[in-house]
Parts: sequence; structure tokens; C-alpha cells
Amino acid sequence: MRAGDRLVIGTVRRGGPWPAVLAVTAVVGAAGELAVPYLVGRTVDTFVLRRPDGTFWLILCACAVAAVVLCESLGVWARGACGAFAAARLRLGVLRHVLGAGPAATRRFPEGELVTRAGLNAEEAGRAPETVTGALALLVPTAGALVALTLIAPVLTLTLGAGIVAILLVLRAFLRATTVISGGYQEVQGDIAARLVDAMEGARTIAAAGSAAQEARRVLEPLPRLRAHGMSLWRANAGAAVQSGLVVPLLEVAVLIVGGFMLASGRLTVGELYAAARYAVLGASLSTSLGFVGGLARARAAAGRVAEVLELPPVTHGTRTLPAGPGTVEFRDVAVDGLTVGDLTLPGGSVTAVVGRSGSGKSLLAALAGRLTDPERGAVLLDGVPLPELPREELRSAIGYAFERPVLVGETVGEAITTAAGPSAAEAAEAARADTFIRRLPLGYGTPLREAPMSGGERQRIGLARAFARGERLLVLDDATSSLDTVTEREVGRALTTGRRGRTRLIAAHRLATAARADQVVWLEGGRVRARGPHHVLWQDPAYRAVFQGATP
Repeated sequence: MRAGDRLVIGTVRRGGPWPAVLAVTAVVGAAGELAVPYLVGRTVDTFVLRRPDGTFWLILCACAVAAVVLCESLGVWARGACGAFAAARLRLGVLRHVLGAGPAATRRFPEGELVTRAGLNAEEAGRAPETVTGALALLVPTAGALVALTLIAPVLTLTLGAGIVAILLVLRAFLRATTVISGGYQEVQGDIAARLVDAMEGARTIAAAGSAAQEARRVLEPLPRLRAHGMSLWRANAGAAVQSGLVVPLLEVAVLIVGGFMLASGRLTVGELYAAARYAVLGASLSTSLGFVGGLARARAAAGRVAEVLELPPVTHGTRTLPAGPGTVEFRDVAVDGLTVGDLTLPGGSVTAVVGRSGSGKSLLAALAGRLTDPERGAVLLDGVPLPELPREELRSAIGYAFERPVLVGETVGEAITTAAGPSAAEAAEAARADTFIRRLPLGYGTPLREAPMSGGERQRIGLARAFARGERLLVLDDATSSLDTVTEREVGRALTTGRRGRTRLIAAHRLATAARADQVVWLEGGRVRARGPHHVLWQDPAYRAVFQGATP
């Protein structure tokens, strides 16, 4: 069974009480629809034959019709609640899984693609309980009609059965075709979303370059493919509707012809002939299930795309605790994704600057130290414990990480630094040279993030403060001072390289002064460690000096 189909079944099973409510309303409503032709037939016979119990059957007819109307109303309400509940649950599961998979998720899927799968596709897949329940509910009147016609006249059952087989064949072909077409349609939607997110991230560059028109064309380039898939969906739906729709009047005519001969011969009453005609229509009600089948096809296609995200392997964590130690980091025979580190040690409490040209692997080495990625070969240890063997909470409290473009999480500025906006937040902000501008905000550390517009450099200082507040043994800075002005960068760099002893610091360095103040420098070139040692020793190599050509002293 495909992963998407398994997800559809799981969504139905875990849909809360709503699939059960839908099933009950559908079954009771179908039972009412089955009862109406019989009750109407009996009512007609009582009035034609002038029987005294006509009023009784008329009241039963009215009750059955009322039950059908009530079930339809409850079904509409339950379908909306069911879809919302299932989609919300699925979105939450996808979000948790993406966060659990870590950076591997964005390496596998572009950000816009992830948004589409967790949003639009999860919503489509969340409609699976509604479509599955609705489609199965249509089997109730079909089965009931077959039984009722058998009781009235078995020969009429054969006529209805032939029509039902024809309808099922049409629906089966429609489900297969629509699932494939819907998958293509949703794939193009994800492509457009990914292009749009890329364009939004580079909006300032696009505006500065005056390339908005070209970028708009690039984002909208897949639209013809989207239109082609949409037209294919329309044609598939129209063709199936025509084919299945023709069966209903043909069945009714066939039943009326056969029933008419039986009425003429006295083997059927007028009421029984009416009931037989109505049961033929009810039996062919599968022809009205195109909407449910189309919805199921879209849900299957969307579930397949969501399942691909859920198949991402989550980051696993162990249960070991860190022993007392200075924060020594060891790379043992480490290699990953084109970067070969080999054996490398960052002594506890030391400052290590990682230098190299763009693309040399500085960010990847930082990601290995902070366990944002795992090596394909070898192991990374913190105070003798492999990083994958640490619990998530201990790992993240031991290692603080700051990025070039930090994402600030929390309701207030203080919460973006630490969960408790107390002295620890202020102390970390002071070290990151962020305390002064934070205190100028309307509510200081309590200012909501949405009401605290910040420059790129100010956001970087908040990100640095967050790393200072959380990294108890190791600080990893990946180009985390690139947006700071020269004076602030020197102050932060001095705090990083000369203060806060007791923490090991790994800094992806671009500025000469940062490398000069470090205890050791790791020089990367072409995905390998070309050399390591003190800056003043490496400076004797002209190729090393060339790395900093044009860099700020």
C-alpha cells in the first residue's frame, strides 16, 4: 500500500468523533431514503384502494422525509468540523516532524514547498474522512435498493446490477486518472510557492536591481502547466459525469419497461412499480459520488506529498548526561557532504576561528559542532560524549548557536533571548552589545517582537545574546556578526575572544581581527583542512593571507 493511502486511512482513523458522526448521519439518512419509496408506495396503494390506514402511512412518510432532511443538515455541519479537525491535526503532526527532522527538512524540500505541503496539501488530505465516509455511505442505498428490488421482483435486480457494474468501472477509472492529475497540479502549486518564497527573501535585491518584471515572470513560469493540469481535471470530471449520468435514466427506463409488463400481467401493483422505479434511482446513486471520488483522489495525491515529508528521518537523541568538563570538542575522522575534517580538537575554553573562502565548508563545520547536521563518517564529541547520545534538552542548553540571519522566536524581545526575561537575558544582551538599544524600546525587554522593528545588525545582536544565554559549554557562531557596524563588531569580537572564559567558542570568521584574537585557526580550502594553528604562524603563508584580501582588519 502506498504511503499516501496509509496516511489517508490513518487520517480517517484518527479523525476524532467526526467520522463517526458522519457515518451515523449518512447511514440513518440512507435508511430514510430507502424507506421513503416503500412508504410512498404503500401510501399510494392505500389511497388508490381506499383503505382506512392511509393517514398512518402518510405520517410515516412525513417522518422519514424529516429524518432525511435532519441527517443532511447534520452531515453538512459534521463535514466542515471533520475536515477542520483532521487538517489541524495533520498540520500539527507535519510541523512537529519538520522541526524534529531539523535542517534536513529544508535540504530535502525548499521552504515554499514545505509551506505548501504543510498547509494546502494537509488541508486537502484532511478532507479524507469526509470523502471516504461520503463515498461509503452511498453504498448503503445501493445495497438496500438491490435487496428491495429483489423482494419486489428479482428480475429487476439484474437490470440494476448491470448498471451498477458500469458505474463502478467509470468511478474506478476516474479515481485513478484524477489522483495522477491532482498530484501534478499540487506539484506545480508547490513549485510556484517555492519560487515565490525565494523571491520574497530577495525582495530588496530584486528592487535594487530593477528586475521585478523578470522575477515575476520566473515565479509565474509554471502557470501554463498549472492550467494544463486544471483543464485535465475538468475534462476527466466532465467525461466521468456524462458517462455515469447516462446510466440513471437508462436504468429507470429499463425498470419501468420491465415493471410495466409485470403491472399489465398483474404481478405488480401501482405502488410497487413506483417503489421499483425509485429504488432503481437510489441504486444508481453511486453516479452522484463523483464529487466524493474526486475529493478522495485529491486527498490521496495530497497525502502522498505530505507522507514524503513525514518520511524524513527525525533527529534521534540519547539519554546520556554530560560529565563535568570544560567544553572540549573533538572531531574524530569526520567527513560529510564533501567536507573532510578528519581529527580535530577544540580545547575547552579556547577560541577557534574557522577561515576560508566562500564554499570552503565553514558553515558545515559549524553545523557539525552544533549538531545541526550529523557526519556521514566519524563522530563529534563534547567532553567525551558523542553528540547524538545527548538528550535534546541537554544538547541545546550546552551549545549556543548564532546565525547570520537569526529567526527570533517568542512573544517579546526578552523571550527571544531566553524564556525568562530576567537578569540572564540582560547579561547576555550586554555581552552581545544589545542591552542599550533594547532598553530604548517602549517596554524594554518586554516589548512585543512585532512592535520592535530592528535592523539586520540589531537582529544579529539579539541572536548573539540568545546564544550567550543558552550555550553553557560551547558557542558556535556562523557568520553571526556580518551585519554589525565595525565598532560594534570589534566590541562583540573582543567579548567573544577575550571574555567569558570557561566556554569553548567556534567562530566562522571573515574578519582578520577575529582570527588574530583566536587561540587557534582552522583553515579550510576545497572542503578539507589545509592547516591549523595560531594566526601569526599561518600568516606567514601567502595563500593564507590571500583569504583575507579585501577583508576588514
